[in-house]
Amino acid sequence: MFDGKSILVTGGTGSFGKEFVRAALAKYQLKKIIIYSRDELKQSEMQASQLFSDPAVRFFLGDVRDRDRLELAMRGVDFVVHAAALKQVPAAEYNPHEFIKTNVNGATNVVEAALKAGVKKVLALSTDKAVNPVNLYGATKLCSDKVFIAANSYGGGEGTIFSVVRYGNVVGSRGSVAPIFEKQRATGSLTITNPEMTRFLLPIKQGVEFVFKSLEGMVGGELFIPKIPSCTVGEIAKLIAPKCEWDVIGLRPGEKMHETLIPEDESRNVLEFDDHFVIKPIKSFWGNKIGIIGGKECCDGFVYASNKNSEHCTESLLKDMLQDFIQR
Repeated sequence: MFDGKSILVTGGTGSFGKEFVRAALAKYQLKKIIIYSRDELKQSEMQASQLFSDPAVRFFLGDVRDRDRLELAMRGVDFVVHAAALKQVPAAEYNPHEFIKTNVNGATNVVEAALKAGVKKVLALSTDKAVNPVNLYGATKLCSDKVFIAANSYGGGEGTIFSVVRYGNVVGSRGSVAPIFEKQRATGSLTITNPEMTRFLLPIKQGVEFVFKSLEGMVGGELFIPKIPSCTVGEIAKLIAPKCEWDVIGLRPGEKMHETLIPEDESRNVLEFDDHFVIKPIKSFWGNKIGIIGGKECCDGFVYASNKNSEHCTESLLKDMLQDFIQR
């Protein structure tokens, strides 16, 4: 599906973006892969790496707040993966306007630019924090999700289609607890919000594979959620820094004790597959094609949360996922 095609990745210099580009170059014979981001330093660092020296790679400076620039970047593009976002929870509370401009208005710009450029498929990345949001970052991502799902109304049936991928914590990504514990290990003490806090855990390579699979199979309007294991923060701490003491500081403002990827309120719209779930849109003004993809209806009251997950990380699986952060 991707051979000979052009892909644009917004936020392409982030942890997900870099791994997505690396994997795309390794797996497919792309015509072009465009890294669209506003950080010229990160772009120059990527350009200097042999991993991204393929002639198909293009570096395009631009901000998702700039619709004209997006339209220019998307000319001749077949697929768009939207990974650009402002993500820091405390920063969002202090700078709400900036988060709205990037995460909500930026989503609208990506939609409108893709429609104008005739892009075939657009897949946006979401977060567990968009579920019953308790902080502004989560609220902006919920708005973004709604923008992308509703955008299918403007595709004209055979035009651009839009879907969303939602998953939990990516191991080692910016803001992940694993590199924080690794740095604190040398001090002999770890700051832990609550050792019983649970989180879904996903290796970045698995996240990228899920995005490729979703991009390939999407028909428009789906919200894809992978089935992934969960663990406690205490289990992560014991593996990364087994000899350290814990300084339990309690939950920070805007933080949840457990992650939810599918809330009870959405259970009636959920389809279950072998390795993932799909949440159908509340309203499909464009005509719902999701029925053609199969799946099993979930029962009313179904919840997919990290503390109610049937798949808990075994110690060996957790060691494998955290191998880059465990002291040898």
